[in-house]
Amino acid sequence: MWRSRSALPSSSIPKVHVSMAKQPTSIWRTHSAWAGIANTGSFGASGAPGITVLTLEGLGFASFTAKPNSARLDRATKHLFDLDLPREPSIILSDTHGFVWSGPDRWLLLARNRACFPELLASLSTDAAVSDQSHAWAALRLSGKRGLEVLAKGSMVDVHPSVFPVGAVAMTSFAHIGVQFWRVEDGPDGAVFEILVARSLTRSFWSWFSASAAEFGYRVTIGTS
Repeated sequence: MWRSRSALPSSSIPKVHVSMAKQPTSIWRTHSAWAGIANTGSFGASGAPGITVLTLEGLGFASFTAKPNSARLDRATKHLFDLDLPREPSIILSDTHGFVWSGPDRWLLLARNRACFPELLASLSTDAAVSDQSHAWAALRLSGKRGLEVLAKGSMVDVHPSVFPVGAVAMTSFAHIGVQFWRVEDGPDGAVFEILVARSLTRSFWSWFSASAAEFGYRVTIGTS
């Protein structure tokens, strides 16, 4: 085999040690959508609070729209979550996930924990157009004996238990702020609602809520993710 006279044997070539750079560490930290807006404590009228608020942290949200063969999507959601897709304004919930009707062939997927959320969305993407919106929304749970009254201040939606049962969903606005809310299982003080508002509008929403709830007294607890 021909070899150049100028070629050096591999044993004589000095070895160069290259240090691998450490992976950069993000300087960004996840903050609650309610940070600097809602605070733990009791506010408004003295005495026992008529309204209780719990901010919901660490939830996963994704909007998805069915592709033409929606029967496949029905089978996929049943297999992945053991839940049926609601076909009318309602929410269907398990302990870990839920589907909120958002329009014909459109839903919002709710996950109580974001663990494995991207993988779940990837599993749905074959049969639906999926968009992860976990960081676009803020959520809270509202309950208490005066809860219906404060909701009535913000919207024309009739939330009386006789016409707005557990599982009912509404898309409306409070003081011109778009919200989506639904009723979950009742608590010791009656009806319990979960309210979803765009993260960019949480300060405006809270300004309306705190003013509207003050006469009833309200207690706030910041949830943990």
